[in-house]
Amino acid sequence: MRMEEQDNVAGRPDWVTDGVPLEKPSAARIYDCLLGGYHNFESDRTVVERLLEHVPDLRLTAQVNRGFLRRAVGFLLDQGIDQFLDIGSGIPTEGNVHELAQAVNPAARVVYVDIDPTAVAHSQALLADNPHALAIQADARHADQILDHPDVKRTLDLDRPVGLLLVAVLHYLLEDEEAYSAAKTLRDAMAPGSYLAIAHTAFEAQFEIQDRENLRQTFGRAQPTRNRDRAGIQRFFGGFTLVEPGVVFAPTWRPEGPNDLLLDRPEAGRTLVGIGRKP
Repeated sequence: MRMEEQDNVAGRPDWVTDGVPLEKPSAARIYDCLLGGYHNFESDRTVVERLLEHVPDLRLTAQVNRGFLRRAVGFLLDQGIDQFLDIGSGIPTEGNVHELAQAVNPAARVVYVDIDPTAVAHSQALLADNPHALAIQADARHADQILDHPDVKRTLDLDRPVGLLLVAVLHYLLEDEEAYSAAKTLRDAMAPGSYLAIAHTAFEAQFEIQDRENLRQTFGRAQPTRNRDRAGIQRFFGGFTLVEPGVVFAPTWRPEGPNDLLLDRPEAGRTLVGIGRKP
């Protein structure tokens, strides 16, 4: 039985951790649903259905974002990065960071961080037999607590270069002061030669005015977000050197080929991305 059917048949699916309310949508599960995953509730699928009414190709946006993550990890591996801190990692799906990294370097170390207990529980189950990867539950707004977490300290050597992945998470930090402070704390903790990869929804994306308002009302009830402009997103890289091609729409960041998804209309990806290196 598919897991998405289970919550209708059994009342509460057996993969749900205790204390997680089925009636409250979450960003991680909405994203899972957009990618075609099964670890979501009826409340999440309802939000997705409403979102797709306003932006029918929103599933493509999720796929494009996932494609950037894959290319970013590949780029970092090519630069010799062998340890990754993935904050806002979401629910495990095809092409997880540890799978990509360890296929190239079996000794690569990965720490996943997410605030959603369902996402963390599934990540922990997936990684139970993996000695070089783990998942913790933490809030991206409290970067110091992430860095001080004993499992992070045990797994990652922050005196060496690390690949920090902030992919589709910073737009959930609504207050600028909070968001930029968290990013700075993380940047300051990274050794020279480290890399920072960011994907962030953008004001410059292709939204009709009415669609933007409909999205705000629909998704905002489930998980408020904060779009930022290109300059605001570049600010998260403070002190880091942007690698080519800079901060661009996701489909145009080092595409793999001429037939890459949405390469012909990159603004429809609705996400600006970039990677910076710490000198």
